[in-house]
Amino acid sequence: MPKIQSVSVCVARVALDNVTSFATRTVSARDYCLVKVRSTAGIEGIGFCYVGSAGGNIAKVAIEELLAKKLIGQDSLRVEGLWQDMYSESILQGRAGAVMRAISILDTALWDLNARSAKLPLYQYMGSSAKDRVPAYASGGYYLDGKTPKKLGQEMAYYVKEGFKAVKMKVGRLSPKEEEARIHAVREAVGPEIHIMLDANNAWSDLPTAMRYMDRYDKYDPYWMEEPFGPDEIDLHARMAMLTRTTIATGEIACGRWYHKELLDKGGAEILQTDAVVCGGITEWKRIAATAASYGVTMCPHWFHDLHVHLVAATPNARYVEFFIDDQVLNFRKLIDTQLKYKNGDLLLPQTPGLGFNFDEKAVKKYALDKKHVWTTLK
Repeated sequence: MPKIQSVSVCVARVALDNVTSFATRTVSARDYCLVKVRSTAGIEGIGFCYVGSAGGNIAKVAIEELLAKKLIGQDSLRVEGLWQDMYSESILQGRAGAVMRAISILDTALWDLNARSAKLPLYQYMGSSAKDRVPAYASGGYYLDGKTPKKLGQEMAYYVKEGFKAVKMKVGRLSPKEEEARIHAVREAVGPEIHIMLDANNAWSDLPTAMRYMDRYDKYDPYWMEEPFGPDEIDLHARMAMLTRTTIATGEIACGRWYHKELLDKGGAEILQTDAVVCGGITEWKRIAATAASYGVTMCPHWFHDLHVHLVAATPNARYVEFFIDDQVLNFRKLIDTQLKYKNGDLLLPQTPGLGFNFDEKAVKKYALDKKHVWTTLK
């Protein structure tokens, strides 16, 4: 039985072509932590995560000093056991944040390695629910200098023209009146049948302020309101869910099954946006999705469509994949060699083993923080 021979890790910083804002932050660059886990049979699995606009080396150090040693020499098929080994090893430093993202990155690489070893696409290796495609929503609607409500509407109309039946826009940065002008322009541009998702990115800290905005938004029939409050404000999410007819969605930066169970128990979300490379990896994502199914809650994972297309395809209570049509915001697309294809608002499932793509080594070298030693390999 092949064993894990080595773990290689790199941090790449990819600048955005245009400085981009949402409700609470402005972003000019993104740090990605990348790994390759190699078996003694010569097969590699890859993992990755966005680790902030800076500080990518925090996840790298966690892999180098805490986690890689728990994998090397082990059977990669022992995924559950290896997850527990990594979690236990980092329990004092981790359980959330960059260290949990480091576990997520490595766990994703293990699943990719095992699927590639079995010569199956990841969704088939996991046990597919979908056949050849899954629905997606086109994500965008960011705040840019000079981007008027009319231009925002034109952006969303373009996504609809491309075949998408659901679109997402950012909200919460401007005054209630200005925000209403933006969503009004979008609803006028896309028509009454298109799902419009609203993403506040933790914009508000109290319920009265949030409801002033929701009173403006509700009339335009949004499909969901995403992350109205900070991720730890579970009670506020639950109270807002009782006061507005719009579905509350959250969970994109949440870690671990325990947090998600509290969120579900308190009624803080009817849609979970749990991100596999944030929450604890594919292993933990599967646990969370199974728990959500028993509550009748739908999974619509955040970001990284190249990974989440597989998870949505393998999960009966999952619906939408968040899809970025270009590389301007999710500029991770610049680091890989293959892009997902879409048709009529659906993402076509990859047919090649594992995740269905590899890192573009030239691009990784271009964006690596350490130009002399792009990859650090631990054996």
